[in-house]
Amino acid sequence: MTQAVVRIVISGAGGRMGSRIINLALAQPERFKLLAATERADSPLIGEDAGVVAGAKPAGVKIAAEFHTAADVLLDFSSPAGARAMLQHCVRGKMAMLIGTTGLTPDDQLLIDAASRSIAVLQTGNTSLGVNVLLQIVAEVARRLGPNYDVEIVEKHHNLKKDAPSGTALSLAEAIGRAIPACRENPDAALVHGRHGPDTLRRSGTIGMHALRMGDVVGEHTVYFAAPGERIELTHVAATRDTFARGALRAAEFLAGKKPGRYSMAHVLGI
Repeated sequence: MTQAVVRIVISGAGGRMGSRIINLALAQPERFKLLAATERADSPLIGEDAGVVAGAKPAGVKIAAEFHTAADVLLDFSSPAGARAMLQHCVRGKMAMLIGTTGLTPDDQLLIDAASRSIAVLQTGNTSLGVNVLLQIVAEVARRLGPNYDVEIVEKHHNLKKDAPSGTALSLAEAIGRAIPACRENPDAALVHGRHGPDTLRRSGTIGMHALRMGDVVGEHTVYFAAPGERIELTHVAATRDTFARGALRAAEFLAGKKPGRYSMAHVLGI
């Protein structure tokens, strides 16, 4: 049976992720149709062709501050404020939404929970298929090793990334924390962000978190499990943003036509 073409809208069309998603979507007209592309109202890209801005052929779609076209899925890689606005737009239009924007607050999560009662929503800090398999692996390693291994997470990104730690690093910590009783009981106290000062002795039942910002690093995450005499290092390296763009488009295909609910990349992968 021939798969239907997924009609998409890109929010944050001028950003690094938005541009790559547009570029890859336009190269696959048998799978995707770009209906609209948005940017903030004061963006100099307003009125420009979304395909040209993305470095592809003209798409016949002008970047705008808002849109009124009915689509299957909206993919948001804008900003927390932009994501909030688009979430309400999707609820009104009964449109599925992929939220790839990071830096969201606990209140934003409540808004997403509420929206998921009327539309399909997938919110993730990382659309890489490999990273989402890693999330399953680190949780299993933590369960198998038990609480006597030190856990540290180091994430590296480019020097223009605004939020820290990355959404992916937080997801890794959450997955590990659920598997370690001492962390699960008090997740906020379990996470230690960097270390400085005269007394930084490592406490058991904690997860160390470290963020590096440098050059044009696309994204690297390493989780360490260490005990006397041995160390396990699990690393994911993203060499190009196309890794995330391909995952986002696969998630869009998954979301198209889905019933209301809150989904994850694990649902996309069937794990």
